[in-house]
Amino acid sequence: MIPTSSSRRARMAAAFVVVAALAGATVPAATASAAPGMREAAISQARANVAHNAGVFGFGAGQDLVLKDVVVDADGATHVRFDRTFQGLPVVGGDLVVHQDAKGRLKDSSRAAAHDAAVKSTVPKVTAQSGAAGALAAAPGVKDAVSSPELVVWAADGTPRLAWRTTVEGTGEHGQPAGKVVVTDATTGEQIESYDAEHQAAGTGNSEYTGTVTIDTTAANGGYTLTDPVRGHVTKDANNVAASSLKASSGTAITSTTNVWGDGKKFSSNRTTAAVDAHANTAWTYDYYKNVHGRSGIKNDGKGATVFVHVGTNWDNAQWSDTCFCMMTGDGDGTTDPEQVDLDTMGHEMTHGVTSATANLRYSGESGGLNESTSDIFGTMVEWYANNSVDKGDYLFSDQSTPPWLRRFDKPSLDGRSADCWSSGVGKLDVHYSSGVGNHWFYLASEGSGTKTVNGVTYTSPTCNNSTLAGIGNAKVAKIWYRALTVYMTSTTTYKGARSASLNAARDLYGAGSAEYNAVAAAWSGVNVN
Repeated sequence: MIPTSSSRRARMAAAFVVVAALAGATVPAATASAAPGMREAAISQARANVAHNAGVFGFGAGQDLVLKDVVVDADGATHVRFDRTFQGLPVVGGDLVVHQDAKGRLKDSSRAAAHDAAVKSTVPKVTAQSGAAGALAAAPGVKDAVSSPELVVWAADGTPRLAWRTTVEGTGEHGQPAGKVVVTDATTGEQIESYDAEHQAAGTGNSEYTGTVTIDTTAANGGYTLTDPVRGHVTKDANNVAASSLKASSGTAITSTTNVWGDGKKFSSNRTTAAVDAHANTAWTYDYYKNVHGRSGIKNDGKGATVFVHVGTNWDNAQWSDTCFCMMTGDGDGTTDPEQVDLDTMGHEMTHGVTSATANLRYSGESGGLNESTSDIFGTMVEWYANNSVDKGDYLFSDQSTPPWLRRFDKPSLDGRSADCWSSGVGKLDVHYSSGVGNHWFYLASEGSGTKTVNGVTYTSPTCNNSTLAGIGNAKVAKIWYRALTVYMTSTTTYKGARSASLNAARDLYGAGSAEYNAVAAAWSGVNVN
């Protein structure tokens, strides 16, 4: 919807402040689910803490808080995440996390980029079309494009001002969703930034990926459907409908009279074969987050997603959509590449949903690289968790669907495009290549530097500062990264901010000065993030 109240916009004048964190330290051992009463009390106390510490949070007249997420530690400490609005308008870059002890006392704060600067109070002489025109021009190759301009307070770069955030949605050449988000200054019309509206992982497949597996189904109408009664997700046939047209209610149920599914063949004519991998890998992703991190589903609300196979025509990709809360997988190019349903690809895409529900790392600049790296990291950890004999755990992302691999962790630059080390220009790279810094850090923290053979694969990982490092294992590093993502990161976190967030997480889980804390710090220095 386009805001129409000029009087509301005319009253806009607010300040947002980035302030040093409040003093405080704690070492909660783990994350736990909160009883409803405890959760509501934490939210209420967090709102009170923001109001009572308005200077710390840059919180003033006309602002409001919109609840995003709540994390409760085993010791009762809570971390309440809010988005911010001003006069009803979303504040992009105004998100914050309130850290409280078990008694609800404010311990610390995490904030995005907004700082002490006023939004112009004059009413901009613009219409929605001024944002839409630039957005449509920035989305070449998108068919049947439609645009949805939204007036926001843009504060992601630290200078709050009115802006149009316009989402262009349409269809790409293979029927996949395609689009751009373009942000323009509401007063001058100048483009502030643009980025892809969809989170995608390019790849090609060459086999059905997980062999013979056990999957959970539901008995119905004398047969069975691919509905998981344990985790709540359902796998459906999209019937090659374009992904941009899909809703959770779209597609058709996949059924069997025998509860035996697929034939395991490459380029199978049996449409249930791809569904076996999709269904099983969604379950492994759900179980990984649940059993390792205590997270019940993508949004931590216990709800399962809808998974679509056979999306689009010759669509050689896969992606997660927040809009329909669903996972979409294509059939490959129809000639050399089969379905995009391998373990780490699906774990990667569904992790975009987890990131969106927590830190919501913006898909642009360094935060965009961190967004992609987070999906690579946890997609890889889903593969390790599954411990599947066909697709063993490794540090080669999408090696099954894009042999020998699409990206690798030990030396990302081996793909010819990704960055091994942080530099001031990393944020200008495509997010799939700037993610190399985070992936390299994860490998160094997990396995250390030098040459090493893991599960039959040999890796050689140099450091950017010529240091020699020992790893602490990927299970510990993943737990640290999950806590950093869900508790400390915000939408505009950079690599330097990620270092700080992960050190806070390592301190919480293992103690300041612990071997784990020191390994995290050394690995960041090993990729030039200091």
